[in-house]
Amino acid sequence: MGYRIQNFEALAVNELRRDALGIAEAGYEAIHTEKVIRSKVHIIDGELRIGNKAYPIARRRIYFVGVGKCSFAAAGAIEKIFGDKLTGGIAFDVSAHDKDDITNIETYIGTHPLPSEVNERATERIMEFLSGRTENDLVIMFVSGGGSTLLCIPPATMTCSDEGELFKELTARGAPIQDMNTVRKHISYARGGALAEASYPAEVVSLIVSDVPDNDIAYIASGPTVLDSSTIADAQAVLAKYGMESMNIAFIETPKDENYFKRVTNLLFITNQDALVAMKDEAVRRGYSATIVSDHIAGEARDLGRSIVEKLHASTANTALLYAGESTVALSGNTGMGGRNQEMALSALAHIHSDELVLPFASDGRDNTDHAGAIADELTRTHAREKNILAEEYLDAHRSYDFFTTAGDALLTGYTGSNVSDLIIALKK
Repeated sequence: MGYRIQNFEALAVNELRRDALGIAEAGYEAIHTEKVIRSKVHIIDGELRIGNKAYPIARRRIYFVGVGKCSFAAAGAIEKIFGDKLTGGIAFDVSAHDKDDITNIETYIGTHPLPSEVNERATERIMEFLSGRTENDLVIMFVSGGGSTLLCIPPATMTCSDEGELFKELTARGAPIQDMNTVRKHISYARGGALAEASYPAEVVSLIVSDVPDNDIAYIASGPTVLDSSTIADAQAVLAKYGMESMNIAFIETPKDENYFKRVTNLLFITNQDALVAMKDEAVRRGYSATIVSDHIAGEARDLGRSIVEKLHASTANTALLYAGESTVALSGNTGMGGRNQEMALSALAHIHSDELVLPFASDGRDNTDHAGAIADELTRTHAREKNILAEEYLDAHRSYDFFTTAGDALLTGYTGSNVSDLIIALKK
């Protein structure tokens, strides 16, 4: 059997681990972009049908634009469905993963998590591509996480590098994605409804993959097809909230003319609920009493790691607790490499009992490093003792990547072509 988790067999050395990894596999399978598109998008009797919505396509030019971590996977699937009915398209992703499946759609690979001139040039190409569309044209957008970083067209007095410095500062101060993207919408001409404006007067169907808490489409990839309710004043208030109001930022206003959005349909296409339900079903199949505790968990990763373990302690045997969301890591001083999922696992490790396991992991396969996440259990603790490394020291220095590299308990998937926030499995045998 082929696994999406590349080191599945190396990690699955006991029953508890095999269960956790099997549940994670079920989550990954449920949010596999191409599989979901092919199950939800159909052409029947001259109509494009997506769920219960139908769009006539006879005698229309049809275009595709994908932006974000799942764009190449989506582009390949769209090409297979539409064939020669597709007039043209662009896919802009963060990795070459799934690129070989694309034959006719233009492809661009950008930098992530920091924007660059490469991103700016590709985004300018997208804006050019969308301009000149007519009222009879249909544009299928595919928007997923990572799109904010990719869609960088800064005002004249800023560069993408300036935005990168701003992003790093907000990240270090623990800003959640909502605050981050409120600012981002007002420092790029391609976010906050700008792709809808560029497509006008064409009809736009935007398929949105959520990687943000509560699935608020205004914040996913900074809402490039969504009428933005925030203002420059809101973006300035975010900087003031984190003591950054003195930074010299050139803010711009997002499109506010409702006419640009009257022919735009924004569809929440894939969410972490898809992964959570599949994970719950798999956990039950494996004999656990499974509960989806939260689909929008948030807060400091180290605090969440501890609280999840405390909930495990209070649970009965054969319990599976499932979470999704996005934690934060507030940094201070000199820090090493790591990611919020690995930090959460490292925090949980200090409190875990021998019959318990916590596995936090990134649905896109990248926990700020080439690790997707990590396992915290009694075996991890044994590995740490054998390697003479102390979890507390690595946690305080935010060196979770180094810890799990040395201990050998990191999860490896490579880019998954999926992105629906982080996922967390907590098991008690």
